[in-house]
Amino acid sequence: MSTLAPSTTLAPAAAGRRAPITDWRPEDPEFWRTTGAPIARRNLYVSIFAEHVGFSVWSLWSVMVLFLGPAYGIDPAGKFLLTAVPAALGAVLRLPYTLAVARFGGRNWTIVSALMLLVPAVPMALLIEPGVSYATLMVLACLTGVGGGNFASSMANINLFFPERLKGRALGLNAGGGNLGVPAVQLVGLAVLATAGAAYPRLVPAVYLPLIVLAALAAARWLDNIPGARNEPGALREAARNSHTWVMSLLYIGTFGSFIGFGFAFGQVLQLQFHDRFPTPVDAAWLTFLGPLIGSLIRPLGGQLADRLGGARVTFWNFIAMAVGATLVLYAARDRSFPLYLAGFLALFVFSGIGNGSTYKMIPAIFRARAVTEAELTGDREAAERRARRLAGALIGIAGAVGASGGVLVNIAFRQSFLAAGTADAAYLAFIAFYALCFAVTWAVYLRPGPRKLSGV
Repeated sequence: MSTLAPSTTLAPAAAGRRAPITDWRPEDPEFWRTTGAPIARRNLYVSIFAEHVGFSVWSLWSVMVLFLGPAYGIDPAGKFLLTAVPAALGAVLRLPYTLAVARFGGRNWTIVSALMLLVPAVPMALLIEPGVSYATLMVLACLTGVGGGNFASSMANINLFFPERLKGRALGLNAGGGNLGVPAVQLVGLAVLATAGAAYPRLVPAVYLPLIVLAALAAARWLDNIPGARNEPGALREAARNSHTWVMSLLYIGTFGSFIGFGFAFGQVLQLQFHDRFPTPVDAAWLTFLGPLIGSLIRPLGGQLADRLGGARVTFWNFIAMAVGATLVLYAARDRSFPLYLAGFLALFVFSGIGNGSTYKMIPAIFRARAVTEAELTGDREAAERRARRLAGALIGIAGAVGASGGVLVNIAFRQSFLAAGTADAAYLAFIAFYALCFAVTWAVYLRPGPRKLSGV
């Protein structure tokens, strides 16, 4: 969504000095080789760390609910709400966080957004103990949603640093490093449970307090503001009127929404479905991190497959695989087969990770295809490509915000299913139906032969 103004032509800042950047021309090969690449890599590495910490704070309650034993008096339905509200706030914040990079500067906003992680982490480290009210826990859980916005601003910022030919890899590394914050915080929770025990939930957010401060200090020391960055005026409104924005938002709910939703809920579901096998939180914590870890690591594969086979084709077959995975989970839950259940759930994490990469690759391809048609009609290829980049950036911002809401839907589905029937069967059926809708929509909009089929998507 953020772009570089074409008039940025002042003298370049030396790569070895920590002086403000006054010139940024990543598409110029000589500038990139001598000056741009070292600066961009430095900003990428710091951005990955800051975003990773943000994702971990966003995911804190996937771990904290495992500590809330009988002394807290919270039933499973109440715990699913505690994991739903961070996803909700994180989804809402993604769009304004995206716009904040061009408005305030990537370095400046990364410092602010990192320090904002202290808002939930400090009171969590002080207040969570038996006797704390459920309302207080809900407020604290909601506040961790600020970490969900960090992904959007980090991606918007790194997008400004790299030339078009290198953006895919840079954004993939940035996104994957951020997503790894989910299993990382779950490993921290496991370490606390295994050493201090379930009586000390406050230690988990306390571990992140120095890391949050370190992320802010690293941003202040090593990040840069890109001159000339601006939000494209009217791009969001134009993208919101485009039907592809909402189609891709639906698909992103199915991929990223599943990843973050299952990441938040997996530990609770394990304890509820197989309580005899996981009687204590530490038993469940040994497996909680595994799915998000695999899903994070495999995300780049989705982009690579999309490059080779086409994003729409990979996404179509990926949703079929997700529907099969959810069906296997449903069958295993009814048959009380834990090995099959674990295999099915890990498959859901794998394919949600692959789908994250393939759907992201579809977005610029959609508008490139439309730019070709527009250029044939107007004869102005440069203007058509500029408009395509403008709309693709806006669509990524919208789809990222809408897709994150899938984390809310997953946790609400589990909550309502356990409330109504005492099992998660209804939730699994809902997931199967939704994935079926997604692969049907992918085929109908992007793969079905016809004159309106977009080439190269």
